[in-house]
Amino acid sequence: MRIVIAGGHGKIALLLERRLADAGHDPVGIVRNPDHTADLETAGARALVLDLEKTDVDTLAGHLDGADAVVFAAGGGGGSGAERKLTIDRDGAILLADAAEKAGVARYVMVSAIGTDDFDPARAELPAANDDDLYQVYMRAKSEADADLRRRDGLDWTIVRPGGLTDDAGTGQITVGTTVERGTIPRADVAEIIATALSEGTAVKTQFEAVSGDVSVSDALATIKY
Repeated sequence: MRIVIAGGHGKIALLLERRLADAGHDPVGIVRNPDHTADLETAGARALVLDLEKTDVDTLAGHLDGADAVVFAAGGGGGSGAERKLTIDRDGAILLADAAEKAGVARYVMVSAIGTDDFDPARAELPAANDDDLYQVYMRAKSEADADLRRRDGLDWTIVRPGGLTDDAGTGQITVGTTVERGTIPRADVAEIIATALSEGTAVKTQFEAVSGDVSVSDALATIKY
């Protein structure tokens, strides 16, 4: 499969690209910085240099021609301001969905975050007065992007809402559910969730939270219901 990943230089994306490449797939990572191309190639992926904040639906859809699936793993990052939480985490995800529909790419996997629908609307408006408000804007952006994806009947979407992310080695054992007890999960296991959902065709039209647990990724995704 040819799988196009927005946010191709992120930690989850690089792990996913290596996992997909090792399985014989063709991962393509969208990156804004051309200096990141070498890192993607090391991970077994091809780089598409494109700024999601400066492109349009038609241009992005053209790059998706022939793709089998898209993954949204982009984000404004910890050092970005409140505005970029909306223009990347929300608007970038919506742009990718619009482009996927236009290009006829049905499969879409979203990397979201645990508990995003619990944001405080009163504190999630621009400008953000402090770090707590900035986090509320981030949660709002993720929640609104997820809601937009859920309404798209023409896409076979999966929304993964991981708990606190760690750089620990993956275990391949997780707990999933519409809601789960708050916890952590290695980025490697999030990458495994995405790769498994894509390769096995599971978790379609599902939104779920995920933390470390005691069920294999494949078994967990085969039973999750939304």
